[in-house]
Amino acid sequence: MNTADLGLPVDVPSTALFTDQYELTMLQAALKAGTAGRRSVFEVFTRRLPDGRRYGVVAGTGRVLDAVENFRFDPGVLRFLREKQIVDDPTLEWLADYRFSGDIRGYPEGEVYFPGSPIMRVEGSFAECVLLETVILSILNHDSAIAAAASRMSSAAGDRPLIEMGARRTHELAAVAASRAAYIGGFTSTSDLAAGFRYNIPTVGTSAHAFTLLHDTERDAFRAQVDSLGGGTTLLVDTYDVAEAVRTAVEVAGPGLGAVRIDSGDLLLVAHRVRQQLDALGATGTRILVTSDLDEYAIASLAAAPVDAYGVGTQLVTGSGHPTASMVYKLVARAVSDDPGAPLVPVAKKSTGGKTSLGGRKWAARRLDAYGVAEAEVVGTGEVPDGLADRQLLVPLVEGGEVVAREPLDVVRDRHAAARAGLPLSATQLSRGEPVIPTEYLHGGSGS
Repeated sequence: MNTADLGLPVDVPSTALFTDQYELTMLQAALKAGTAGRRSVFEVFTRRLPDGRRYGVVAGTGRVLDAVENFRFDPGVLRFLREKQIVDDPTLEWLADYRFSGDIRGYPEGEVYFPGSPIMRVEGSFAECVLLETVILSILNHDSAIAAAASRMSSAAGDRPLIEMGARRTHELAAVAASRAAYIGGFTSTSDLAAGFRYNIPTVGTSAHAFTLLHDTERDAFRAQVDSLGGGTTLLVDTYDVAEAVRTAVEVAGPGLGAVRIDSGDLLLVAHRVRQQLDALGATGTRILVTSDLDEYAIASLAAAPVDAYGVGTQLVTGSGHPTASMVYKLVARAVSDDPGAPLVPVAKKSTGGKTSLGGRKWAARRLDAYGVAEAEVVGTGEVPDGLADRQLLVPLVEGGEVVAREPLDVVRDRHAAARAGLPLSATQLSRGEPVIPTEYLHGGSGS
């Protein structure tokens, strides 16, 4: 397993310390109490969608699988835990042999989800499952938030391509994960070369204002870029006077100029003026790319503008105001004893304050109306009703500790497009509203 696949520096030996200390102290106490080996079921879900969102997007699953596979307590990690006296020697001995040997099922990556959806289900001994809480949540919460924002932006953009350009607005490793999540959500390319290298996402990029300012004249800058990259390049035209820059760009590159980029001003007005000017100069095929702190609302407002593509940075990598999906990882069932065949019993937090959860191992299915459009997310325990048996959403991801569900990123991207298309039309509305379909709960059976 190459840690670069996680968006990590190649010298990071393990994901085992991507965790909170209480996971290890719980392990130590459970080992002493004799309860660590009890078969347990943990589920990842969210109690609510971010304010105003109509659906969520499952993203990061592939990175979770890599993280679980690479969750190893190597000598350096064990030495750190020993020196800091975080856990005792018997626990360190147990950790030295740690390998997740359980099962993970979940919504396939790219699928949509709703409040209460059991997005991921982790089963095994309490000891091996509890250690994975933080690393699973940190990946899913980040990537799903970015993918949801990207999905809204791509819906607003329609057929116009979107470029992810947010690397400089976030942590360098988060930027790589954000590029991957954005691609799942519908973006077509990224400016981040690390993301292109690790995930084979198409990369793009030409020049910034600094390149124009470097040269004695704007014409000199355009000539240098065209001489280097060819007439199909994209020239940045708002360093000085836009109209003068467009005229110079066409003179230098000819009417076959690939594109111009506008990064400031009233984008709607400027785009119309630039389009008229390009057409008058004979550059009818030259595209217009706009950037400048766009979000889904700004993109939607430009729907009637003669814009051919959008570049999005800050708002994308911060989840367009919602940088986390607020997912949680909760124990929902556990065995009555350490016996491998012991039955499971549902367990759940019952405190007040809006943080209650529902016990029992759950299944999920999406009920469709007569037209094949989703009308409800059905979550239940026990037997699956006949009418929903072929609509179940959870699929095997890990079986007996072995990853069984790796898939190309383009497959995930296409899955999301299909899942979003299967929702009611109101799913793509940007106005504030409730989840586009309700979550219904069916209870039955024991949790085993």
